[in-house]
Amino acid sequence: MRILCVHAHFDDFEFVAAGTFERIRLSAGPGFRAKVLVCTDGRSGHHFRTREETARIRLSEQSAAAAIGGYEIERLSRPDGRPFGEARLLSTDLLAALWKAIRDFEPDYLFCPPLPEDPRAGVHPDHITVAEAVRRIAYMINVPHAYLDEYPAEDETRSKWIKTPVILNTYDGYMGAEGGRGPDFAIGVSDVFDQIVRQSWCHQSQIREWLPWVGRHEMEPPADLAGWEVALRERFRRQRLGLGLGEGEPVEVFSVTRWGETVSRSMLERDFPGLKWLETSQTPATSSAT
Repeated sequence: MRILCVHAHFDDFEFVAAGTFERIRLSAGPGFRAKVLVCTDGRSGHHFRTREETARIRLSEQSAAAAIGGYEIERLSRPDGRPFGEARLLSTDLLAALWKAIRDFEPDYLFCPPLPEDPRAGVHPDHITVAEAVRRIAYMINVPHAYLDEYPAEDETRSKWIKTPVILNTYDGYMGAEGGRGPDFAIGVSDVFDQIVRQSWCHQSQIREWLPWVGRHEMEPPADLAGWEVALRERFRRQRLGLGLGEGEPVEVFSVTRWGETVSRSMLERDFPGLKWLETSQTPATSSAT
């Protein structure tokens, strides 16, 4: 199995899918690969460091987290090799770069942020851009001539067939429950929570500097790993309550889209250890993979 998480920023992955990736990794057979694709250069996510220093630090932090989590990382680049900046609108070069990155990796499952369905939802511009880009590119994944202007082929008469992945939305805490319909299923991550703690703790410039600055998560800068675990458990607890799930173990939640391959419940239950369907789920119980 190959799984890919496409996100806007360094550190986004650790807060929404790291536990699920670890659970799949522990149960997967030989040949399993996991990758995180970051779609911005990370320069803008700080308040007292220079943009160049911020970009360097955040890439280093993500590399450290990847070493713990056993996944590959890639920073998305334009066809000419330059990285993408922050808060960019959809562009042809973004769609082309994403198309090529997905075709090169050939994931079975692709995770990405959701799109808001309710105008009352808060939105993060970069998250929305990435989500919309994935939705727009989904059908084009197996269209080999879609972006040949940006990525010329040596021989246009010989194309490689690429399987379209199942595309799942992660949870966006900034958007919150007002974003639209609730998630379809949850993955309990109690048994791998220490892994989430250690991976996310790598993102020091965010946890100890940026998140307290923006004040979105009601947290004081944690002094050490133990303090961060307490803060992170409380964050997961508030997320459960905000989703109407009540008290319980920490979970990561996901929504099933029809952007890519249609998936059956039995297929998801086979591939996702500990999957629990939620009452809000609108995923058909008898749909079949195509």
